[in-house]
Amino acid sequence: MLHWFWPWAWWMGGLATAIRPGLISDCERLADIHASSFAHAWSRHEVEQMLLDRHVIDVQVSQALIGEIVTGFAISRLVMGEAELLTIALDPETRGRGLAKPLLAAHAQSVRRAGGETLFLEVAEDNAPALALYRGLGFSEIGRRKGYYPGEPGAARRDALTMRADLSGLDPTPRFW
Repeated sequence: MLHWFWPWAWWMGGLATAIRPGLISDCERLADIHASSFAHAWSRHEVEQMLLDRHVIDVQVSQALIGEIVTGFAISRLVMGEAELLTIALDPETRGRGLAKPLLAAHAQSVRRAGGETLFLEVAEDNAPALALYRGLGFSEIGRRKGYYPGEPGAARRDALTMRADLSGLDPTPRFW
């Protein structure tokens, strides 16, 4: 079962952060964060389409003197109780500060509120930080996709691990505090 806590606002790694639903006005920033995190970057238009297509999108923001600064996000697709985590990404400047765990925990809660009972994902077998995050939140390995991810130029392709978390034990009641 996925372990969670309500991370509406907290102080981690020197940043006061909060989680909120994604907005159309966030799409350019989300595309920039995605581009800094993955070789195949999503465009602003692709992120916008996901938001309009009712994907579950949660945005992590830090509070600054001039307002919110988006520092990360998670996007899942939900169909008939099964959700797939399409991506989770943090701004490079905020990585390593413990912000991914509360973001993913809050995202799982959003998926549950939207009707999700399970959450699936794929991760490169050699991505130790991501594997530690996922396992720490109750995901378990359910399969392997041989040669799914391209390797560095001249290197062999890498396997993807498929993982699953049971969300059915999460309380789907929205919290407002």
